[in-house]
Amino acid sequence: MGQPPAPARISASWMRSETYGAPTEAVSPAFTGTVDDGSLFARCGSEVLAGLHEALPGEPISLMLTDAEGVVVSRLCDERALLDALDDTYLAPGFAFGEREVGTTGLGLALADRVPSLVRGDEHYCAGLWGYTCAAAPVLDPVDHNLLGSINLTTWSQRSSGLLLALARTAAGQTSALMLAHGRGAASRPAPRGEVFRIAPQAPALAADGLSAGWRQALDEVAAALRDGARVGIVGEPGAGKSALLAAALRVARPRHRVLHARPPAAADAVDWLSLWAPELGKPDTAVIAGRVHELPAPVATRLAGLVRALPPTALSMTAGSAGAVPEALGRLLDVVVEVPALRHRSADVLPLARHFARPGTTFTDDAVRALRGHPWPGNVEQLRRVVRDACARSTVVDRRHLPAELLTGRSAALTRIEALERDELVRCLNGHGMSVTRAAEELGISRATAYRRVQRYGITLPDRAR
Repeated sequence: MGQPPAPARISASWMRSETYGAPTEAVSPAFTGTVDDGSLFARCGSEVLAGLHEALPGEPISLMLTDAEGVVVSRLCDERALLDALDDTYLAPGFAFGEREVGTTGLGLALADRVPSLVRGDEHYCAGLWGYTCAAAPVLDPVDHNLLGSINLTTWSQRSSGLLLALARTAAGQTSALMLAHGRGAASRPAPRGEVFRIAPQAPALAADGLSAGWRQALDEVAAALRDGARVGIVGEPGAGKSALLAAALRVARPRHRVLHARPPAAADAVDWLSLWAPELGKPDTAVIAGRVHELPAPVATRLAGLVRALPPTALSMTAGSAGAVPEALGRLLDVVVEVPALRHRSADVLPLARHFARPGTTFTDDAVRALRGHPWPGNVEQLRRVVRDACARSTVVDRRHLPAELLTGRSAALTRIEALERDELVRCLNGHGMSVTRAAEELGISRATAYRRVQRYGITLPDRAR
């Protein structure tokens, strides 16, 4: 991605989007399936948008209502080409389009800043949205002024956007006023939250030839099994990359397939969750990854097994913590089970993955590379992603001082709160400020000998300048 556009609010949104890990090329929002279209807010907003829609006959503008988290509640549009394009980018009812999911957009910015916002063309963080201009205004409860959602107007980026923001602002105000008239300002009924499924990216997250032999072997094994028509299960530690490997293998074996990733919610919501995405099973050119099936209640797992038993094996793949943890009803359906090695067993993958997770143009100093490679990564790839994204939010040249303290120590045992604070202060002085051990000891009010003992006790790796 290039540099963020100049306006301060959009630049700030781009920086937040980088921190959130929002997609930069193609959107992959979560489908929640929990649209609350019966609340006072939804009813009044839909009434206002219907009136605005009638006043704009034939205009290539999509009128949308979203909730406070950016989930699209309703959409009105007459132009088929625009509707088809919006469907292709999943800007449709039930999909979450907040700043955390897709980066900078008009609706995401309006919700984040709580002020009317206009985002044109390449001001969008994700290049997949550069073809649109989006104007949105937040809708506030007329009594307690809590954020309820937004009115969003989207059109093609090449069209004039002069009136869009004014229309969105007016519609938002009318919605609040209508709520006050109809319901004395009653707050909207909260919709149940939770991701139903996520659209996997259209391309593999990282080229297989850039990763270790262990990863390539697992990828080849899974892709071959899928090509042979086998139903596949992937097992491994949390965060090891099970779903990423499955999605990449499906792209190799079934390049034209749409890949959906469904992860279970709380046990109490599992039945409703399954009902929401089960219609996707068996659709042409669609493959579903059921993630973490070991968390499914037994009755839900049995019901899922019954749904897929008569379908082609490639219609559903699964991930779980271990082969033994797969519910019995689903385990009987698996033809092939492949284990993804933990990241500590794939040290050669650390640097390629770190560079993949980093924003374009980021470099890593030799000290940072040594720290990244030397860490055991108990949280696996997901932990690495968080660490790199956080470091990149601080600098485009990542050094030791941009990494968390636990990466710069060799002690794996749990620390007390006081020990952790002491360790972090030493790391801050030695790595964050480039002090020598002697200078760090003076800064912390301890003797030089004590500082060296603490360095040894916590396994802190000293940069050359600190020795």
